[in-house]
Amino acid sequence: MKPAIASSLAGLGLSMLALASSALPAAAASLDAKYEVSLLGLSLGTAHLSGGINGGSYKIDVVAKLTGLVGSFTGGRGSGAATGNVSGGRLSPATFAVTSASSSESRTVRMALDGNAVQAVAVEPPVDSKPDRVPLTDSHKRNVVDPLSAFLMPVEGKGGPNAACNRTLPIFDGAARYDIKLSYSGSRQVKLDGYSGPVAICQARYVPIAGHRSLRPSTKFMTENRDINTWLAPVAGTNMMVPVRISVRTMVGTAVIEASSFKVDPGVTASAIKN
Repeated sequence: MKPAIASSLAGLGLSMLALASSALPAAAASLDAKYEVSLLGLSLGTAHLSGGINGGSYKIDVVAKLTGLVGSFTGGRGSGAATGNVSGGRLSPATFAVTSASSSESRTVRMALDGNAVQAVAVEPPVDSKPDRVPLTDSHKRNVVDPLSAFLMPVEGKGGPNAACNRTLPIFDGAARYDIKLSYSGSRQVKLDGYSGPVAICQARYVPIAGHRSLRPSTKFMTENRDINTWLAPVAGTNMMVPVRISVRTMVGTAVIEASSFKVDPGVTASAIKN
């Protein structure tokens, strides 16, 4: 595998986790999930998600790392964190930070948000300026959620799994604005460490809006990609669902992030566990 491809996959563990959500219930719970990352059935690395909610606030942390032969060549890794508040069933992100790195390059993104609008953003090093890059405007930074805060998904009322899937996620990652459009396509039973039961299967579509390079082959490929899906499992004691499997067809094959462990502690926050 070429280093450039492997390097981009280091961030895939972070970005693919962003294929779900927009709010949290006002309750206490902690989540600890471990994921295996693979490409064409070959193991590439791992991702670890931890976090919790406490009343009207939340915090999410994620770490992804390429391992084995690919990791030894590229040193691919990434980490991120997000915090925010919940009011009236609506997610309001406050901070977002993510760093991805390989043996040849690294990038850090930091954002401050208020009222679902970006107040400040810093990208180091800055994203390169290209003639085909679609310009970002202030309007692209309003009514958005960051990729990590967009991970937990509420299911209100009697909507069930259909409601969990049938939504559009307005994502701004600090450099690009895009929508992830989810639609319900079925359900199945799964069994893994910490959870055994039904999951909702959502088909996903990537819709670039601004900040992307319009002439790049990968942009065209992902815009036309019909082979993206995520499996959502319910979080005990809450009205949330979160991904336990995400599959994305890439230009070099199908990449999969699948939970090997999915543990939820209802009524206990992540900070309480650490204490």
